[in-house]
This record gives sequence, C-alpha cells and structure tokens, in this order.
Amino acid sequence: MEYPVWWIPSLSGGFIIACMAVFHVFIAHFAVGGGLFLVLTERKAVREGNDAILAYVRRHTRFFLLTTMVAGGMTGVGIWFTIGLLSPSATSTLVHAFGFGWGTEWVFFLGEVVALLLYHYRFDAMDRRDHMTLGWFYFLFAYLSLFVINGIITAMLTPGDWLATQEYWDGFFNPTFWPSLALRSAICFMGAGLFALVTAIRIEDAATRERMVRYAVYWVGLPFLIMLPAGLWYVYALPEPQFSMVLERSAQTPQLVRVFFPVTAAIIAGGLLVAYLRTRWCRTLLVWALVVAGLGHMGIFEWTREAGRRPYLIHGHTWSNSIKVSETEAIRKAGALASAKWVRLRSVPADNMIAAGEELYRLQCLACHSVDGPMLSAETRTAALTRSGLEAQLSGQGRLRNFMPPFIGTAEERVALATYIADSIQRRSPAEAPVSPQALATIIPAFNQHEAEYVLVAWATMGMTTISDNNDHFTMQPPGVTVRAQLLRRDDTPELITDDVVLSYAMEKGFETPARHVSFWKYVQSLFGQSVAENTGIGPDGVAGAPIAGTFAPDEAHRAFVVNGLAAMPYGNDGSVTPYPLLTVEARNAQGELLATTKVAIPASTEWGCRNCHDGGWRVADRTGMSDTTARNILAAHDKINHTDLTARAAAGNPVLCQSCHGSDKVGTKGREGLIGFSAAVHGWHANYLGEKDDRSCKSCHPAARSTLTQGLRGLHAAKGLTCVNCHGTLEDHALGLLKREKAEGKQGVERLMTHLAPRAASSLQDVQPRAPWVSEPDCAVCHDFFTTPAADASAANQWTSGDPGDLFSNRQDDMGAVMCQACHGSTHALYPAENAYGPQRNNIIPLQYQKLAGPLGRGNNCICHTRELTMYESAHHPIVPK
Repeated sequence: MEYPVWWIPSLSGGFIIACMAVFHVFIAHFAVGGGLFLVLTERKAVREGNDAILAYVRRHTRFFLLTTMVAGGMTGVGIWFTIGLLSPSATSTLVHAFGFGWGTEWVFFLGEVVALLLYHYRFDAMDRRDHMTLGWFYFLFAYLSLFVINGIITAMLTPGDWLATQEYWDGFFNPTFWPSLALRSAICFMGAGLFALVTAIRIEDAATRERMVRYAVYWVGLPFLIMLPAGLWYVYALPEPQFSMVLERSAQTPQLVRVFFPVTAAIIAGGLLVAYLRTRWCRTLLVWALVVAGLGHMGIFEWTREAGRRPYLIHGHTWSNSIKVSETEAIRKAGALASAKWVRLRSVPADNMIAAGEELYRLQCLACHSVDGPMLSAETRTAALTRSGLEAQLSGQGRLRNFMPPFIGTAEERVALATYIADSIQRRSPAEAPVSPQALATIIPAFNQHEAEYVLVAWATMGMTTISDNNDHFTMQPPGVTVRAQLLRRDDTPELITDDVVLSYAMEKGFETPARHVSFWKYVQSLFGQSVAENTGIGPDGVAGAPIAGTFAPDEAHRAFVVNGLAAMPYGNDGSVTPYPLLTVEARNAQGELLATTKVAIPASTEWGCRNCHDGGWRVADRTGMSDTTARNILAAHDKINHTDLTARAAAGNPVLCQSCHGSDKVGTKGREGLIGFSAAVHGWHANYLGEKDDRSCKSCHPAARSTLTQGLRGLHAAKGLTCVNCHGTLEDHALGLLKREKAEGKQGVERLMTHLAPRAASSLQDVQPRAPWVSEPDCAVCHDFFTTPAADASAANQWTSGDPGDLFSNRQDDMGAVMCQACHGSTHALYPAENAYGPQRNNIIPLQYQKLAGPLGRGNNCICHTRELTMYESAHHPIVPK
C-alpha cells in the first residue's frame, strides 16, 4: 500500500522473482561449495605433485570466477532490483529488521570478491601454501555469507519469537535455521561437483580427464549422505502451519517434496554414468543435462520453501500481497483504494467498476497471479467461477484454503475486483435475463358442499423438493417426494376414515415417465445397492420408493395414507418444464366406488443454484437442471481440495452419491467414518464463502427467490415478508447448528469449518443450539402460541424442535391426534395461500376446491368437514388466533 506497483500484467511478480532468484541461488550455492572444491583440489594436486591437476584447477578457477562473480553478482543485484520493485514492503522490513545481518553479509561478500580475484590472478605468482590459505579465506567468507543469508531467509518462513519481540537474534536463529543450513551446505557441495564435471570433461589428457571426472562424481554423490537427514530434519522442524502447507494444503508442494529426493538420486545416478561413459558428445550432453537437473533441483527446493510461507511473504507479518498483517483490519474498514498511496481511484465509481477492479487487482493479486501469463494465470485459475462465484471466493478467501491471503477491502471493492476479473480477464458475456415462468391453467376439482359426503386432502410434506438431475456426474438429492393424504367423512362430528378404503394416485399426463429425462436409474444400483424400477424414486432412509402411479400405503402412526419416494420431475414429455406437476388422488371404497377426488401440485425442482458460482448454463431448455460444465467444475473443485478422483470416476461411468461419503439420515447412508455429514459439510463449507448476506445466501443455492423459475418460497410466510432467515437463521446460524452436533460426535474437520463463522441468531457460539438435519427444524410453537398473532419480525432461528420426528410440522397432528397440521395449512414453505408466477390456483387447489378461498381449511368459518356451521371458538383442532 505504501509503494507503487510494477504493472506487467502478463508476468506476475512471483514469476519474475523466481526466474531471477532460482538462477542466482543455484550459482550462489556453487560459489560456496565450489570454493571448497578449489582449495581441496589444489591441495590434492600439491600433495600428489600432479601438475596436470594443478593446471585443471587453474582453468576451473577462471570458469568459477566468471560464473560466480559475473553471472552470480549480476543476478544478485538483479534480485535486489526485482524484490525492491515487486515486494517493496517485505524488502523494507527485511532491510530494517536485519540491517546488521545484511551489512555483515556485504562485508563477507567483499571479502569473497577480493579473495577470489587474488586467488585467480595470483595463481602462479604466490607461494603455494599462501595461495591455498587465500583459497581457504575465500571459502570462509563464502560460507559466512551463506550463514548470514540463511538466517534472514529462514526468518521469513519461520520467524519464531521475532514476531513478538522484534529482536534480531530471535529472528536470525529461528526454528529452521540449523536444518536449513545443513541442507543448503549439502546442496552447495553437490553443486560444486556438477560444475566440476563441466570443466573436467574438457581436459585433453585422457588419464587426467577420467581421474578428475571420477573425483567430481564423488562431490556429486557424497553430499547426499548429509542431504537426506538434513532434508527430513528441515521438514519436521517446520511449525504446524508451515508443515501442513508444504505437505498437505498447497496444490504443488506435496508433489515437489515427493520428487526432491528422487531428483537428487537421479542426479547422483547420472553423475555415476558420466564416469563410465567414454563417448565425448554423449558425456557432454549428459553433464549439461545434469546441470539443468541441478537447476531444477534448486528450483524445487526454493519453490517449496517459498510456498511454505503462504499466504505470507514474511510468515505472520506480511501477506503475500505485501500488506502487513497488522494493517489488515484498518484497511478493511477504510478500503484498499483509500489506503493505498499510488492509485488513480480512491473509491469505486458506480459507472466504472472495472477501472477500480483493475487497481485492486494490481494491489492484491498481481504479486502472485499473472493475466494470461505463464505463472498462476488468473484467467485459468478463475475459469470455473462466475462473477458471483468470484465474489464468493474473495469473500471466503484465506479462510478454509489459507494458501492465499484474505481479500482486504470493503464489500464494494470485492464486487469491483470480481467484476474486473469476470469482464476484463475472463471476458464473460453479460448475464442473460432470467426466464419468467408463465401462469399454468389449473382446473379445480368439483366439490358440492351440500351433497358431498367426503373430504379428501393431500399434500407434499416438503414444499421445496430440489433434485440433482445430472446423474452422469454425481447424485446429490435423488428423485423422491413424500405425499400424504387423509380422508374424512363429513358430519356434525366428522370421522377420519382409515379402513376399508383405497387411495390411489396418478401423475399428470406427460410427466409420468421421468426416466426419459434423467439418467438416475442407469446408476441406481451402484448408488444405492439395490434394484429400483424405472420411474420409481427413493424414499426416506434410502429405500426404494413408489411407482409414478399406484396406491397409497397406510400411515397408521398419523392416521393417514402415504406415498414415499414418488419420482416426480419437472420435465414434461413435450419439452415443457413445470416445477409443480399435478398429482390426481382418488379415494374408493372396498367395492371400488369413487368417494372423493382431488389434485395437488407436487414440488419437484432441478433448479439448484450451483451454476451461479461454478459456471455452466442450464441443462434443460435454458431454464433449469445442472449442466455438464457445472457438474464437472464442482467435481474438479472437490478433487482439488480433497485429493479425490471423482472427475475420473464420473468419466469412467462410475458417478458417486455424495452421501455415500458424507452420511445422511434422509438418504439412509452412514457415510465414511469420521467424515462430516452431508448437510453440515455443504452448509458449513459454503457459509465461509456465501455468508453475511441474509436470505440472499440461501437463495444463491435454493430456488426460493421470485427471480427463479421455481419460486419455491411461495406460502403465507413469504406473503407476510418473512424470509428463510426468520425460521432457519442466516447461513452461518444454520451451518453452526449442524456443525456443533457433528463436533459433539467427534467428526473430522469441524473446527476448521467453524473457525471463521460467527452466529447472528445467538449471542455467542456457546448459545448455538446443535441440531440434526431433517429432524431438528424450526419449531412453529416458537412464534405461534395460538392466542396472539406473531410479530412481523418473529424468528424461530436457533430454537429447534426436540429431535423427535413427531415434533416436526410435517408430522404433527391436531390436539385430538387426528387431522394432520399440513392437511389444513399446506406444505412447509407453501402454507396456504401459496402463490407464485404459476398462478393463484396452482398451489391452492385444495382450499379453492373445498372452500372457494385460498387459505387454511376452515378460514372464514369454512369448516368444510363439518356439516353444521361452527363459530371460530368451537375448534377442536387447536385454539384459534383472534384477529
């Protein structure tokens, strides 16, 4: 924030520094190890009286001088130049905090330069013993330079107590100082051997050449005896955050760590092969290949070390975007643009968000990510995210996958950056206008209040049933709707009929063959381990459901009839999409005489909002369903984060059931032992990215909003202005209740999901009530006491039912234990009157049929089951709320 940004969009700061640093560090290590090689080889020549070896040392000294002092010196200055431009804040911190160390190192480097120049130019003009003493001085100065720089560099990765004390020696002798020094020493000596091979293979005298080649091979191989234990020491000396970043959380370093020692072994094996090759051109190619491999070997080590610092430049002190950790909260409040000194815009203009987004990209992204460049390209890294997905990513960045720093700025700036990436980098087309549903013609069944003997009511127990329909990739919610019905004989004292009657049902014509539209039944055997007939859904607990037409089963516990696992889908055979197809229900006596008939809309949506973030169009008619692109993006994200192979399994024809790993009582799976349950995992993860948006978070995924095709939240509560959060709480509240129960059961990874979530319906995390999905739900009695009208802002959040399924609204009965609550009031999320764009009749068929009024049965003294007129105070079902 204090310095201008060097704007080279196609080359990220990390790429430029890496290109310069790896080359310099490779030479710098050779400069240390090569110094020891020179003096020991000269000593060997003197002891043996071998002028040929001494001549070789003289020639190698010239090569050594040019390589280390010219190439090494220039790249050393180049490092200071690049980090000064690209990471000025961290560079300033290192200069000020370790000024004594840098000053000392520059003195040692001056000693190196003087000693090496004298060593080269006075090679034959000095007493041999004095000359070797000069060589020892060079090696001493070089190694002391390594010693000092090692202390400063390792402090960036493992600053130890320096973060608290700011004391020089606390940072210098940090937790990885000694193991890093041992590992780098081994690399120095191996590098000396590699470069010795470069000059040794050019010796003209064959005997001397072969002798020196074998001698150089020893230098390549023997350091491995130090490198192996030092490498293990180094890794296990890392504090937990850095250790897990290197070995687990980073996308690249676990693989790099695994190949570091094999690459080392390959270099040693190649060196041994050089000693036995005799063909000169073949040997030369192999030696240079080994030098390149050595450069790659150094690159692996440096990349791993750099990646271990993520998301910091100086661990715990300076983020990788050069913002100091201590300044984070202040910048979040004031805004990144207002806090930066070298920007053109100080705020986000409403008419030019892209320009503001570009400024923010320079400040917070360019340090690591190029724009369509060779390293961590923002275009490829964000290709699977929409603008909404980018905003969500920025919102949750640094929480669960903390190899990136958090976005530091205001919510407005977050939107501007997401807009810039989507519009300028991804070059996305403007979002298409949502398709508006049309009102559907709905015929209300006849009912003669004066002559009809029976009242037949039916309802779907869930007012929002959203099914995943891209079963070729994965199944998240299988087809299956539960429908209940009750039959009452009308009288002064009505009678609930449960015996000697048959209730049948049939799906609306054109919607009776869901297997024509989804591939679920192709995989149902592997998903659920059982044979399920086509057009038959999955009922509660994962058992095979009911066919698309048939008879209700007795539900003795509720004095009702039930159909479990009705495979309703929103797809008509004529290409139409209707989230509320109709089910015709008939009641007949034992003789087959028709007693009563009715119809009910069955909510069956495939409009999951995954595409809103994970990209991809709709699968069906540009209106609904999960596209292949969206499904693949979700699987790819899961594979990347959790190291799974779901994408490959789906491509091989073996898509998975999400709940097979993340258990679910609703679907009837236990999941893998120790893994978080499905509902807690999904809500817990997404709460870290989509939280803090009230009901907009819910509607990002669930098709509840009026702008969706389904418009699933369509009941009395919605008409009164209540939203998802009035009953379920915010996404954070919803997730924390689920996660708290999982934590009590000892599930893995719960703390990680909970760490950054703050409850909003409860005063503290301690007050959050744990809940089990599908059995601990919002309790109607929290707001409704049947004597007063609930307040306009009433909320049942964090006040769940007991966990006994009988306490759920979908299972409750009246005070007599007879009529079910939903029989009169309608389904959850669709309480009468339930209206949306499909017309005032589609979701209100039963109350319109029996009382010509869209509202709970009995509203306006329309007690249609009673053949005599009742007053509002005569209700035997429950007390009446006075108006």
